[in-house]
Amino acid sequence: MITRRDFLKMAGTASVVGALKPDFAFADVMNTFSEVNKLPRWRGFNLLDFFSPVKRGPNDWNSSLTTENDFKWMADWGFDFVRIPMAYPSYLQFDPKGDPNKRITKEEVLQFDESAIERVDHLITKANQHGLHVSLNLHRAPGFCINAGFHEPYNLWRDKEAQEALYAHWEMWAKRYKGISSKLLSYDILNEPCAPMDMNDQHTQKPPVDRAIYRQVAEGCLRVIKEQNQSRLVVADGNGGGSFVVPELTDLPLAQSCRGYYPHYISHYRASWVWKNPDDSPAVEWPGVINGETFNREVLQAFYKPWLDLAKSGVGVHCGECGCYRETPHDVFLRWFEDQLSIFTEHQIGYALWNFRGDFGILDSKRKDVKYKDWYGHQLDEKMLQLLQKY
Repeated sequence: MITRRDFLKMAGTASVVGALKPDFAFADVMNTFSEVNKLPRWRGFNLLDFFSPVKRGPNDWNSSLTTENDFKWMADWGFDFVRIPMAYPSYLQFDPKGDPNKRITKEEVLQFDESAIERVDHLITKANQHGLHVSLNLHRAPGFCINAGFHEPYNLWRDKEAQEALYAHWEMWAKRYKGISSKLLSYDILNEPCAPMDMNDQHTQKPPVDRAIYRQVAEGCLRVIKEQNQSRLVVADGNGGGSFVVPELTDLPLAQSCRGYYPHYISHYRASWVWKNPDDSPAVEWPGVINGETFNREVLQAFYKPWLDLAKSGVGVHCGECGCYRETPHDVFLRWFEDQLSIFTEHQIGYALWNFRGDFGILDSKRKDVKYKDWYGHQLDEKMLQLLQKY
């Protein structure tokens, strides 16, 4: 077995601290702490450049790749935050192109690709240059992802070797960016932890992971990160796919991240990765009755109360993902989303929409019931943008 330290000697990923220092006067967002929430009320978007486990080369074009104009528009519209959810194979030498059945080996999990990582450098640099804080997140980690579709060589929650591989990944990122201020960069260690009954079935049951094991994994990540930069801001997602506060982590120097997807009836209406048969998705209304349950702002407030209480207790809270799939009727979505954003705002909790351009986004969402504004060749959802700017 390759140890973490042996791997880091092999990886050859040189520090790029100097290259990533922006040459502009960055607003001191860390001065925006409130008495209610220890985190700044960052507002922004998830960027999907490294979301897929299929690696993209420097000459590959994909509509989800972030452009300079994207960053400019985010800043011009008043946003200050981006989250980069990454699938770890996207920055490895492993490349399954041409062989969709190719499975990654344990050895390949520890083989970084410097050219791919330099594209992460570039993304962070550009975001910072436009005044945007970056949250770097492992959406797919060695041995775990809430989504199926990629065969893992081990299970993060059961196998120590998978946990060591995860720590190796975070040690690499922590070393690489150790000189970047927490005003510009934070780490979100693991996306939406849960314990899928079958990791290769997208529609399997996904209960919360054992909380003691989650703490063990979080402590391991925190240790290797803090060894490089004691002041680095680190975030842990809520358990059960981001839904539930994790009391076992509150004594650690960790903020926690919730999700703005409740109820899934609305946020993931007719989404094929949630509904095996999208036609089974019940009709939605807000406020109103969905599948026999009553939903309104009071119900939403009650659902998020543990998160609001967590923020009041002194643990930083941010909503790392929120929004609605394009199939949700737009008027229903806007009424629901305003209630959600108003609750977060009352408690100084920021948010990151999934995503900027795409099925959940303010640009090019391909909704059938929106009158879009042409925006430099893109389709802008003005009502959605105005709602986000309001909160």
